[in-house]
Amino acid sequence: MATSTPAEHLAPSELGTKEYWDKTYALELTNHATNPTDEGTVWFSDADAEDKVLSYLESLDDEGVLDKRDTSFLDLGTGNGHMLFALRDAGWEGRMVGVDYSGASVRLARQVQEKRVRDSRDDEGEESGGDAVLFEEWDILNFEAGEWLGDGFDVVLDKGTFDAISLSGEMGVEGRRICEGYRERVEKLVKKGGRLLVTSCNWTEAELRWWFDVSGGGLTFEDSIKYPSFRFGGVEGTKVASVCFRRKDEDDP
Repeated sequence: MATSTPAEHLAPSELGTKEYWDKTYALELTNHATNPTDEGTVWFSDADAEDKVLSYLESLDDEGVLDKRDTSFLDLGTGNGHMLFALRDAGWEGRMVGVDYSGASVRLARQVQEKRVRDSRDDEGEESGGDAVLFEEWDILNFEAGEWLGDGFDVVLDKGTFDAISLSGEMGVEGRRICEGYRERVEKLVKKGGRLLVTSCNWTEAELRWWFDVSGGGLTFEDSIKYPSFRFGGVEGTKVASVCFRRKDEDDP
């Protein structure tokens, strides 16, 4: 159930700074260069979020909502690119782009992909496992998208990016926290009728629905992924929330 009360801002943290993520991925780059089997962090692995998102997308393919042969994906805050590689491994063949505002992240993702390609070559020296994923350095709040945007994406994935932006104390030109401008920017990346799938450990499902649906714009709540719940202090909750929004098209009221 969505809340009609505006979600309160999160207290700023170093996890909301570009400097923090540059240092994090610089270290992971070094680790990967030293040990190529170390591909870095898999986000929300303790909640098995990646597998649950993959299963959810698989169900949309089974229902004919998506098609593995041509569904396009954009991964916002791609990190080491693990989510997109997992999609490729699961048989998704469409165009895939991963973007991150940390240049070190993009270098890591490209480096991991290069190793994966080398490892996947068959006996004839040909590459297998689908088309390569494109990785680009891009700051969603400060720059316009490049040619890689095309006409938008069928599915835009956010696994912790809105979390990080929500932890930034930076203010926009209108004197508001920069997280308040995120929905408007991300909406333009989704094709009409396409989907935005947000996974968060800082916001509840109800709060995410407020940020991306109730507060206005062209996104509407469609579904959420179920996680094991726990009860603490009389309140029931989950470690993470994954919520799917659809961008309205001409047929929507």
